[in-house]
Amino acid sequence: MPLDLSPLWISLKTSLLATFITFFLGIAAAYWMLGYRGKGKSLIEGIFIAPLILPPTVVGFLLLLFFGKNGLVGKLMQAFDFTIVFTWYGAAIAATVVSFPLMYKTALGAFEQIDGNLLRVARTLGATEATIFWRISLPLAVSGIVAATMLAFARALGEFGATLMLAGNIPGQTQTIPMAIYFAVEAGAMNEAWFWAIAIMVISLSGIIAVNFWQELREKNRGLGGQGGQGGQGRQGSESSLLSAPSSTVGLFVDIEKQLPSFHLRVSFNSNDQPLGLLGGSGAGKSMILRCLAGIETPTRGRIVLNGRVLFDSEQRINLPSRDRRIGFLVQNYALFPHQSVAQNIAFGLPKKLSAGSIRVQVEEQLIAMQLQGLGDHYPHQLSGGQQQRVALARALASQPEALLLDEPFSALDTHLRSQLEQQMTETLADYQGVTLFVTHNMEEAYRICPNLLVLEHGRAIHYGSKHDIFEHPTTVSVAQLTGCKNFSRVVLQSSQQVEATDWGCTLQVIEPVKSELSHVGIRAHQFIFTNDSSQENTFPCWVVRTSETPHRMTLFLKLHSPAKNSQDYHLQAEVFKEKWATMKDQPFPWYVRLDPLRLILME
Repeated sequence: MPLDLSPLWISLKTSLLATFITFFLGIAAAYWMLGYRGKGKSLIEGIFIAPLILPPTVVGFLLLLFFGKNGLVGKLMQAFDFTIVFTWYGAAIAATVVSFPLMYKTALGAFEQIDGNLLRVARTLGATEATIFWRISLPLAVSGIVAATMLAFARALGEFGATLMLAGNIPGQTQTIPMAIYFAVEAGAMNEAWFWAIAIMVISLSGIIAVNFWQELREKNRGLGGQGGQGGQGRQGSESSLLSAPSSTVGLFVDIEKQLPSFHLRVSFNSNDQPLGLLGGSGAGKSMILRCLAGIETPTRGRIVLNGRVLFDSEQRINLPSRDRRIGFLVQNYALFPHQSVAQNIAFGLPKKLSAGSIRVQVEEQLIAMQLQGLGDHYPHQLSGGQQQRVALARALASQPEALLLDEPFSALDTHLRSQLEQQMTETLADYQGVTLFVTHNMEEAYRICPNLLVLEHGRAIHYGSKHDIFEHPTTVSVAQLTGCKNFSRVVLQSSQQVEATDWGCTLQVIEPVKSELSHVGIRAHQFIFTNDSSQENTFPCWVVRTSETPHRMTLFLKLHSPAKNSQDYHLQAEVFKEKWATMKDQPFPWYVRLDPLRLILME
């Protein structure tokens, strides 16, 4: 052991100070760059990570030019009779500069791993950006930040080239451990060099091993109780006292446009206290509408008014932030905060002015309303999918939103659980007196939950009305397809109540007067009538080309007028229950099928 241990204390002093400075600068820079979308982002990123790429001697040379007696900062400091060059402060600055990129990049990676839906939902719950940082972003990124801090410390401890250029090698003042190793080897003192080399390895590796152990222990503790989630949903019930809207006059007016790369969203509609379903295929613009309402996305132009409050108006330059819109948003993956318990998740959006006792009471009421009693201390990873969904809904409702946005809330659930939760959702929405928008691409789901529907295609509303009107009288082929109709034919008008279905090769009598805009006729697969009376109107001989089986039904692919030439040679798809199929499948062909005029759909 060398008699002079000053390199150890100097190294610890400079590296700890460098790590302290880098910790705050690196986190601040990483969080700022995470949301920065301005010009010059690549240039700024390059400057931040340059010390990681450039040789340390070059970094030290640039620092010397900056802090030297002729440098920008050096001249300023001369006025106060203070210098950085050849002092331990210079060694700390050099260590700070070279360790900063590791802290910045690792912290940035940790922030980028956070699900963006968590931050968006937090905003809809009324959280400020500062609250989101301290309560969501920082706790979720803490493992990466701790690792970044340790890497920055190890890098600062081992800095040599930049320190030598700026602070020099002054024993007892600026000589750090790397300096001591280098000059010990130069002097032939190999034992001393070995001592310092082992010392710096022990310090660095001990820190890294300690961080890895802490992270493993943390993950293990998070995993405890992972089997605690029960799949049982309990009895279904309605607890209506919690779910009243904060305003007695409920109404939503939307008239917005947004230019997107793939299509131009343009919709206009009103909604009251009855759930409105947004029905459409993938990419129709359903979720984008919800994001615009929640303030997550900004429309190109238009106006959004909720209960008389203007949330967005492009002409008046009004665009309320998400936290001020009083809109609850339930996203597809529920976006529960993984580091918070069920009770903490539900309480997140409650006003901060409430006492701890009031918060506990309101949380417990929500737990009871959603059949989540006894799960307040559980964490999201300990819950089943259905329980997670109910926690997310309770969290959204706890803040008493004036509107509730549900973005395909059942998409991640199995069939049985979907049915159970759909029933509870229906009961919950019946008691909720605010505006509800329900996004889905499942027509049956939309029909069961929503009295009114807005059908979307490529960003445009193609039908808006009651579910009965849309399912019974779809105005276009696109709407009919979205509502499940499988059989279509182009038509040629024969008379006011007769059309020729050219794709089916038959003439049909219709009940409704034929309009000149008529282009297609359709019929749903379950509305065919198989009969032995061939004399009835709209009755035609048919042959079964092939069948397709589901658990309860048979789909029959039918060819009218003559037998099929191949498996794709068919006109219509009919669906029958298996019990009926069992009674008819052995009957000789041709069968006779009737297209009831009352069931025919006339479309533009």
